[in-house]
Amino acid sequence: MTFTKLTIRDVPLEGKTVLVRADYNVPLNKDGTIRDDLRVRASIPTIEYLLKNRCKVVIVSHLGRPTTAKEPEFSLEPVAIRLAELLDQPVSFVENCYGDAVKQAVKKATLGSVTLLQNVRYYAEEEANDELFAKKIVQSVGAKLFVQDGFGVVHRAHATTDAITHYAPSVSGLLLEREYKTITDAMENPKRPLVAVMGGAKVSDKIGVIEQFVGKADTILVGGAMANTFLDYKGLEMGASMVEAGQQDIIRALYEAATAKRPAGVDEFIVLPQDVAIGVNVTEGDRREVVMSNRVGASERVLDIGDKTIEQFVKIVEKAGTVIWNGTLGYAELPEFAHGSARLALALATNPGVTSIIGGGDTADFVNHWAGDNEAPFTHVSTGGGASLELMAGNILPGVSCLLDAPR
Repeated sequence: MTFTKLTIRDVPLEGKTVLVRADYNVPLNKDGTIRDDLRVRASIPTIEYLLKNRCKVVIVSHLGRPTTAKEPEFSLEPVAIRLAELLDQPVSFVENCYGDAVKQAVKKATLGSVTLLQNVRYYAEEEANDELFAKKIVQSVGAKLFVQDGFGVVHRAHATTDAITHYAPSVSGLLLEREYKTITDAMENPKRPLVAVMGGAKVSDKIGVIEQFVGKADTILVGGAMANTFLDYKGLEMGASMVEAGQQDIIRALYEAATAKRPAGVDEFIVLPQDVAIGVNVTEGDRREVVMSNRVGASERVLDIGDKTIEQFVKIVEKAGTVIWNGTLGYAELPEFAHGSARLALALATNPGVTSIIGGGDTADFVNHWAGDNEAPFTHVSTGGGASLELMAGNILPGVSCLLDAPR
């Protein structure tokens, strides 16, 4: 896969003031500290590349979904502190993202410096893709170049992903380029067999990706609450489990397409749990009990795949050439129901011959916690949940399409 957009490697950088859009939407602990700094660490190669070219680096990002202006729990100041530790140099933090305070801070900054601006979602204009808001940011910074490196937000047409490209020459950072190429290569030119592992809560959130995998994958493994909806479609009683309503026609169409591809073995192509782990209270300490998928009681909730299914899934991924995993296989927030996800992570981590692509969001959070914030066991851990799904589904990403094209 050839990345069709210009990157920071393709343009003159020496001594320029560069505005970088990062994705620092990190999970925070109750005390305001960062619980998982994957997205901050992932941004380092681009920043270091710019610093080596003596750029004055100014970064914008969002954090969370503040509902009123300047809610302190959504401040990016903790990110500035962690970024300074990772870069081993000071990072200035400005409480605004445009205006005189920003102008003065950037004016005082030296070449080779890093400045982080305040959360762009403190301003309603960000999600409205407001042109004037984007222009004010660029003018306040005095940016000569805009670098899009926030892969986790490029599926959204917001002011700092779309409108901002109208006011400064705009290219890709190294993280965005790597994410795009890795995921696209895995979808378009995978090492076979290609196994898709689909979990999480809703079929509707991932229908475009599942449709792609029906055409491209060699096997699709279904877990998480998504599997409940598939099993319900098959006529099995799911008790008090989460089952997504209104998906019968969608799943029927998926099976029709799968049957056309594998008429003699559709159930070996779309693999559903043969047994499941059930609980009642969905609280820590809830007793894990494994039953066959057709033996779920009326008051019971399916919260994980069962032991036989775990072994079946592991055997399939161990023989794979490429595994794309999006969505945990159970209610992995509780250790009693994280068995399936943990065994899958172990199978991928201990088989270096398998190309393993971990989708962003909850799946990335889980494997990072499981691996102790060490992505080394996996080929690629994505920083973008929604963006990775949109890219796998073959959809246009607004924050990528608006960047400058590379020469053909």
